Amino acid sequence: MAVEELQSVIKRCQILDEEDFKEEDFGLFQLAGQRCIDEGHIDQLLEIIQNEKNKVIIRSMAWNLVGPVVRCLLWKNKEDDKRKYFLMLDLLIKLCNPKELLLGLLELIEEPSGKQISPIILLLLQPLQTVIQKLHNNKAYSVGLALSTIWSQLSLLPVPYSKEQIQTDNYGLCQCCKALIEFTKPFVEEVIDDKENSLENEKLKDELLKFCFKCLKCPLLTAQFFEQSEEAGNDPLRCFASEVIGFLSAIGHPFPKMIFNRGRKKRTWNYLEFEEEEDKQLADSMASLAYLVFVQGITIDQLPMVLSPSYLLQFNMEHIEVFLQRTEESLLSKGLDLLENGLLRIEDNSLPHQYLEIKSFLTVPQGLVKVMTLCPIETLRKKGLAMLQLYINKLDSQGKYTLFRCLLNTSNHSGVEAFIIQNIKNQIDISLKRTHNKWFTGPQLISLLGLVLFLPEGAETDLLQNSDRIMASLNLLRYLVIKDNEHDNQTGLWTELGKIENKFLKPLHTGLNMSKAHYEAEIKNSQENSQEVQKSKDLCSVTVSGEEIPNMPPEMQLKVLHSALFTFDLIESVLARVEELIEIKTKSTSEENTGIK
Repeated sequence: MAVEELQSVIKRCQILDEEDFKEEDFGLFQLAGQRCIDEGHIDQLLEIIQNEKNKVIIRSMAWNLVGPVVRCLLWKNKEDDKRKYFLMLDLLIKLCNPKELLLGLLELIEEPSGKQISPIILLLLQPLQTVIQKLHNNKAYSVGLALSTIWSQLSLLPVPYSKEQIQTDNYGLCQCCKALIEFTKPFVEEVIDDKENSLENEKLKDELLKFCFKCLKCPLLTAQFFEQSEEAGNDPLRCFASEVIGFLSAIGHPFPKMIFNRGRKKRTWNYLEFEEEEDKQLADSMASLAYLVFVQGITIDQLPMVLSPSYLLQFNMEHIEVFLQRTEESLLSKGLDLLENGLLRIEDNSLPHQYLEIKSFLTVPQGLVKVMTLCPIETLRKKGLAMLQLYINKLDSQGKYTLFRCLLNTSNHSGVEAFIIQNIKNQIDISLKRTHNKWFTGPQLISLLGLVLFLPEGAETDLLQNSDRIMASLNLLRYLVIKDNEHDNQTGLWTELGKIENKFLKPLHTGLNMSKAHYEAEIKNSQENSQEVQKSKDLCSVTVSGEEIPNMPPEMQLKVLHSALFTFDLIESVLARVEELIEIKTKSTSEENTGIK
C-alpha cells in the first residue's frame, strides 16, 4: 500500500516541472516514503530512488527521507538491513539538493542528547562533508554553520578526566574528535591551495579560525592528558590538540605569530571581528593554547630561541590568570603548571620589579592565595603555596618588597600573612648577613613593619583567629631584637620601639588577659554543663567570641577550649621572651653609655 501511494505521487509529479511541485506533493511524498521505510519496503524504495525518470523528483523531495533512514541505521541490528540503509543514504546524499540536505543533516545532528550525540555525529560527518563539497556558493558560511552545530553538540558531552575514562570513552567524545579532524582537513587544504586569497577564502579561514578556538576551549581547556612518554601518541585528546594547533598554523595563525602580536588583537585577526562573548572565549582559548604549547610541548620547537624567559612569562601571565580565576580542579592544576613552567626558566632574584606594574603580575599571586586558602584539594593547595614561594624567589628585592606589601593588605588570612612575614624575616636576614639591601633595612623596612607589628582591632582583635600571624610577628620581632644592636640600628627597629610597644605589645598583653579570662570561664561553664548533659545524655553548646561552637559532646568542647588556652599560653611565652630580650638589650646599651660618660 505504501509503495503504491509513493508511486502515485511520483507518477503525478513526473509530468510537472520542478517549480510546479506543490507543498502538498512534498508532504505526500514524505509520508509515503516514511511508510515504505517503516514497513520494510527497502528494495522497492531503492528501485524508485535509482530510477533515472525520477531524478528531478528525488532531487527536490527525497531529502526528507534522510531522517528516517538515519534513525533506522542507528537502531537496526541486522547487518543486511544496515547495508541497504547505508546504500539508500549514499544515494540520497548523491542525488538530493545539497542545500536542503545540509539543513536536514544539521537538524538531525542537533536532535539527540547524552550518549546519543556521538553515534549520530560519527554517522553523519562523512555525508555532511560530501554535501558541503557540492556547495559552491557561500561555502564558508556552510562550513561555519556545520562546524558550529557539531561543536555545540560535542560541548554537551562530559570531557573524560582520567586515563581509564579516556580509554573507555563512554560518551564517544574522543572518537568524535578524531572524526572531526578528518571532516575538517579538506577545508583546511582548500584554504592552503587557494593562492589568490579570494574574499570567500578569507571567510573560510575565519570560520576555521573560530572553530579552532572553540575546540581549544572545549574540550581542550578542561581535558587531561597522558604523561609525556611513549603513551602520549595514544592519547586521543592530545592528538586532537596537535591537529587543531596544526590547522591554526596552516591557515596563517602559527603560535609564534600570536606571541609576537600579543595585545594587538586587530592585527592578529585581520578579517574576523570578535564580539564580547567571543572575546571571553578567546581568553579561554588562548590560555588553553599556551598550556598545550608550553606545558605539553606541542609545537614548542617552533618558538624562536631569541624570546627571553621573562618575555614568555609576561606573555603567559594573563593566561595563568584565566586558569586561576576558575574553580575546577583541572583548570587550577593547568594554571599552576603553566606558572611553574614559566618561573623555572628564570633565575632567582632576576625578575625586575617593573613587571609588578602589569596587572596580571599582582593578580596571579592573589589568585595563588585563593588556591592556598579556598581550594578543597590538598595537593593543589600545597602546589599553590610552592608556586607563590617560587614566584617570590624570582623577584628582585624591590619586587619582593612591593609584593609583600600587596599581599599583607589583601590576603585577609592569618596563615598567608604568617607566610609573608616569614619571607620578610628571610630577606632581612640576607640583608644583614650578606649585602646591605635598602628595601629590608632602615626606613623602607620600618614602613613594611608597620603592616606587620600591630593588631588590626587593638586589644579587641580575635587572637585565636589571628594566632598564626601574631606568632610570626613575634618571632620576627624576636629575631630583630637579637640580630640588630641598638648601636647599629640597621633595621631602624630601636628608633620605632616605642611605637611598636604601644601598637602591638601592650594591646597584645591586654588581649591575652581578656581572652584567657573568657576561655577559662567557658571551661568552667562547660564542665558544669557536662554534668547536666551526662544526666540527660544530650549534646550541649558553648559560645566563644560571640559565636556558638556547633553542638558536640562535652569532652570534645573541653578539648577545643583547652586547645585555645594552650595557643594563648604559647603566644604569651614568646611575648615574654621578646620583652625580656628588649629589656636586656636596652639595659646593656644604657650601661655602655653610662660607662662611656
